[in-house]
Amino acid sequence: MARLSYADLTQGAAAGLAERIVAERGSVLHLYQMLLHSPAVAEGWLTYLTAIRQKSGLNGALRELVIMRIAHLNRAPYEADQHAPIALREGLRQDQLDVLALAEWPAGLFDARETAVLAYTDAMTRSVQVPDAVFNAVRACFSDSELVELTATIAAYNMVSRFLEALQVHSDDQR
Repeated sequence: MARLSYADLTQGAAAGLAERIVAERGSVLHLYQMLLHSPAVAEGWLTYLTAIRQKSGLNGALRELVIMRIAHLNRAPYEADQHAPIALREGLRQDQLDVLALAEWPAGLFDARETAVLAYTDAMTRSVQVPDAVFNAVRACFSDSELVELTATIAAYNMVSRFLEALQVHSDDQR
């Protein structure tokens, strides 16, 4: 059960933004129902996360690999619940998703690029500072633009999981 009630989506600025979210995404997920307590924050969040997910050039499978790893590292089940079907649609395999909660992965399950991305995700999520060796490994795989998008994706989804878990937003909450 969420720590706050979900926002009333029928009143004021929240109503207009809720309509936009429905038009763009099909429904207002619990995350946005909580964010809509502050329409200004919700709108900024929507713009930022839309850029990360839909306007970035980062490969969708890599993006979802990052998101699912962060969800497991931060013990954020709502984030994992929302993104597992997306990850599968983007090309990750179920056996890959199944091991993301582990500290180490079976050999051969991820290629060198995916392994570098996972190490970078782990460093940014667990300790914030990224060791040179981890950065250099991921740097070898990406252009400057791609590296900025990858870094922003990791940062953004750490923000998402921290928000969700602080307010205990979960998939099984009743509206």
